[in-house]
Amino acid sequence: MSENWLNKISWSEDGLVPVVTQETSSNVVLMVAWMDREALRLTLETGKAVYWSRSRKRLWCKGEESGHTQIVKEIYLDCDADVLLLTVEQVGGIACHTGRHSCFFNKLENEQWIVAAPEIKDPKEIYKK
Repeated sequence: MSENWLNKISWSEDGLVPVVTQETSSNVVLMVAWMDREALRLTLETGKAVYWSRSRKRLWCKGEESGHTQIVKEIYLDCDADVLLLTVEQVGGIACHTGRHSCFFNKLENEQWIVAAPEIKDPKEIYKK
């Protein structure tokens, strides 16, 4: 397979590109993560979102522990070629490790961050380590 499509991306100095992940059915932004070339290649090959975990320093298939995988519907590259947008079907309805639908659940109100979305499932039930 040609890598011309990968070469069109403006990768950062550390070989990463930010990825915004949006739910196809609701248009809710679920999360922001990072990909390297291999993560993007695997995402395209498998149809499931694979990211680069900066904290773990390894590839990470979304849902590998929780079962809350992301089925990729479309992949977009922004006009500057330095940000990706994935549209996905979020399996299980939970994208956040806190047990919420989206990672964006803290809302600024009156100069205070408030939790604006309920926990769908206790993370202790999701991540049984």
